[in-house]
Amino acid sequence: MKRNHHLNFLIFAMLTLMLSGCAAVHTSIAKKDLDVQTKLSTSIFVDAVAPEKRKIYLEVRSAVMEFDRNAFREALVTQIANSGNGYSFVDSPEQAQYSMSVFVRNLEKASPTAAASYLQTGFEGVAAGSALGYAAGGGYRQAAAGGLVGGLVSTAANAFVKDVTYLLVADIQIKERARSGVLVRRDSKINTKISDDGATTQTYSEATNQKEYRTRVVTTANKANLELEEAQPTMFDKTAYAMASFF
Repeated sequence: MKRNHHLNFLIFAMLTLMLSGCAAVHTSIAKKDLDVQTKLSTSIFVDAVAPEKRKIYLEVRSAVMEFDRNAFREALVTQIANSGNGYSFVDSPEQAQYSMSVFVRNLEKASPTAAASYLQTGFEGVAAGSALGYAAGGGYRQAAAGGLVGGLVSTAANAFVKDVTYLLVADIQIKERARSGVLVRRDSKINTKISDDGATTQTYSEATNQKEYRTRVVTTANKANLELEEAQPTMFDKTAYAMASFF
């Protein structure tokens, strides 16, 4: 009888291992391919100009240490140069019809549901193990052991298979020289916090010959066990492709 109990417990423990790893296996299969998506906060339409004026001055900045500015700049230059619209880059803003400033705010791992998913998977692993252990006729002691096995295996499986998402957020400002005879008036208001007790407001107006456009590009990359080194090239290419559509 005791041997049968041990045999039953072993069988159901093996079933527990299989059930506890289901979530990890599903993630590894469903997320085996890299999925990169890019969205714009708003579209930008610059004015059409003669071929000799299709010159762009580019600045790429970032507050993120892991962001490879040179690789991103190369991707952006390649996408715009290969768009077929005849745009090229110059080293001086004075020679450019367009000035494009890119500031990358975020390039980081983003998993808003990771904590909830981890808690839910762990709880289900313990519950399934306990039910199987008790059903095997092992009583509460073996039920507790089955629950412990299920919980540990679920935790171990999730440690090896993770659903990872990386997020890239870039703010873009494009300045375009207006046609001859066109004067652009810009009214600006800047609020600056001085301390916890107060702030100052600056308001100014200026006349300029440049029109200004602003937008934000958000790119996400998702895959099981994704590393930044794998995600970054495709994220850069898709983000640059979206920016190239402005010209």
